Amino acid sequence: MIYFLEDDNNIRNFVIYALKNTGLDTEGFDHPEKFWDAMKKKKPDLLLLDIMLPGEDGISILKKIRSDSSTKEMPVIMLTAKGTEYDKVVGLDSGADDYLPKPFSMKELLARIRAMTRRQTDTTDNVLTFGDIALNRSTYQLTGPENPEGIRLAGKEYQMLEMLMSNPGQVISPDLFMDKIWGYDSEAEQNVVWVYISYLRKKLTSIGSQVKIRAARGLGYSLEKDNA
Repeated sequence: MIYFLEDDNNIRNFVIYALKNTGLDTEGFDHPEKFWDAMKKKKPDLLLLDIMLPGEDGISILKKIRSDSSTKEMPVIMLTAKGTEYDKVVGLDSGADDYLPKPFSMKELLARIRAMTRRQTDTTDNVLTFGDIALNRSTYQLTGPENPEGIRLAGKEYQMLEMLMSNPGQVISPDLFMDKIWGYDSEAEQNVVWVYISYLRKKLTSIGSQVKIRAARGLGYSLEKDNA
């Protein structure tokens, strides 16, 4: 089940129609109060969330979701007209798994939903480790020397780091990141890979890790232990 909280009737109805036509059970809400009432009865598998809403803004709603133990792992994609780099950083830092500015194409939205709802099937190696960091595949928690409790990664941050940790020392090209995470039909540009690499570098630093994401000019990125 997907919930979509959006006060613009035209956008909400169009997205719901398109998602249902692809077989995705979707329910829409035009006001936060209606959304919270529905949350008391049933939690969705994924939430599509606008920022500018009547009564309560999307960032406030997102922070409540992340602070509640029953919903803190719920995947959330922000769909909003606030599309500046600063707005994206605020949304991702507040706990969004992905951020798609309006106007957006349904093909890209569907690609991001597929990537977000794709679950790990390998239960024998639920926690990946490399150097002084550990990544929990179930909770998206990244732990390091200065933060043993961990920080939760957004969806694409998790997917990129999971790829890097599964192939330590190997250079992964931006094309491969785009293929595996955003999908062939995505309209996202390759510079988005650099943006997420930047986010991951900051989070590795914030947990006190000596692990580094190295850039190989013209080739891609690799995960390395800092021997300095």
